Amino acid sequence: MRIMVILAFIGILGSLASALFYLMRDKGGSSKTVNALTLRIGLSVALFLFLLFSYWMGWVETTGFQR
Repeated sequence: MRIMVILAFIGILGSLASALFYLMRDKGGSSKTVNALTLRIGLSVALFLFLLFSYWMGWVETTGFQR
């Protein structure tokens, strides 16, 4: 579980970095930046839905605030 979340987070950061690279390199002249940001949004939504599903299935438990 933890490894999947870490891999998804690395993928999100990698997509964000590639979008920055294409933005600086192409000066916004191509659609590569938009595609990389679209991929980042898709990965973020998929990660969020996976975490919600994991909570619903009981794979992840909330700990709350501990005093």
